[in-house]
Amino acid sequence: MVDNGALDKVAGKAKEVAGDVTNNDELKGEGLVDQLVGKAKEVASNVKDAAENLADNAGEIKDAAAEKASDLVEGAKGAAQEASNRVKDAVDGK
Repeated sequence: MVDNGALDKVAGKAKEVAGDVTNNDELKGEGLVDQLVGKAKEVASNVKDAAENLADNAGEIKDAAAEKASDLVEGAKGAAQEASNRVKDAVDGK
């Protein structure tokens, strides 16, 4: 189970409201701290998700780049062979 901080935020809000209603500053403060902890967990979860997505995409980008490089190498080989043939033809007087 992924802890994205939702429970901390809800519990913190409940404590904050309870502290507000009962005039209990300590409980209200605990609620505010719990909400901050929940927000921090949410941000950490979002960063983790973004990093995983980046890692997934990096693999795809690497594969696409390798394929493109291979295509370019094959194209260069073909162009080199054609140039070689033209030079031979020129030397042979064709």
